[in-house]
Amino acid sequence: MKKNNLISVVVIIGLIFAASIWYARNNGLLPVAAGDEAVLYDGLFNTILAIAFGFFLIVEGILIYSIIKFRRRKGDDTDGPAIHENLSLEIVWTAIPTMIVMWVAIYSFDVYTAMQGSQNLDAMAHGGMHQTVAKHERGGMPMSKATLASSNSDGTLMAGTIPAGGDDVIAINVSAMQFAWIFNYTDEIATAELHVPVGKKVRLNMNAVDVLHAFWVPQLRIKQDVIPGRETFLEFTPRVVGEYPVVCAELCGSYHGGMRTTMVIDTPEDYQSWLKEQQEVASNDPEAIVATNSRSPVSQMSEQEYLAGKVAQLGGEHQHMMMNH
Repeated sequence: MKKNNLISVVVIIGLIFAASIWYARNNGLLPVAAGDEAVLYDGLFNTILAIAFGFFLIVEGILIYSIIKFRRRKGDDTDGPAIHENLSLEIVWTAIPTMIVMWVAIYSFDVYTAMQGSQNLDAMAHGGMHQTVAKHERGGMPMSKATLASSNSDGTLMAGTIPAGGDDVIAINVSAMQFAWIFNYTDEIATAELHVPVGKKVRLNMNAVDVLHAFWVPQLRIKQDVIPGRETFLEFTPRVVGEYPVVCAELCGSYHGGMRTTMVIDTPEDYQSWLKEQQEVASNDPEAIVATNSRSPVSQMSEQEYLAGKVAQLGGEHQHMMMNH
């Protein structure tokens, strides 16, 4: 290879590398990273995106170059040269992708382990041995004692005392049901909206009352199945104050699309104020805290009532947007 050609190849490879890094860091494909785990995930995502974009530029560049360089010239009806094998080229284009895939696999596993994935698998494999599981009286449904500390004789779920997560971890127990999320805190607090303090590690101990659900917060890049009779968990450290959607990512019934709530990441001061407010509400009026049947009220609506409520909600949001503009 001539020296000038070698320099050209090196320059092209450098430009492709720089373009790939720039695009990976400025792709704008992901929402805000609201937690430490999201930063880990984004690093992996952007790395894979950079590799994919680099290969895209290489393949498309070679394709465009070949179309121009080796196009059929006017009046040339001869056959192209018969080329058979190129062992060196085949080794290169096999070895390089193989090494990249192996490296990405190791990197992915490191990120997965850092996000507590291996511990969650271990807990599931042992049938939730890390938590005490009790038999729920209604229909023989196995339930975690930590998730539902107490219930009325008619199956109404009441807030219970939840084991604290210690000084370094805030433990919140999550009950998933058609079609709502219930969050149980210490001091007999239960809410339908998740509040967590910024900068503090949070552990969600999760159990489903009825069918399979999935807890998903896109801004945290975490998603976990919530399984009847088996406790699963998620650990994360929130970093960006704000309000973020909590979505059920598993088809769980007719009103699956309405199984949404909000996770609020508060400042430490706002979080303590919110806890105090909830404690006062619970002490003054126990019925005002989340005390719901084992099936969410939304599941007892007729389809017309549910859809009418959604239409009204969307209409109100549209009107609010129009006023803002």
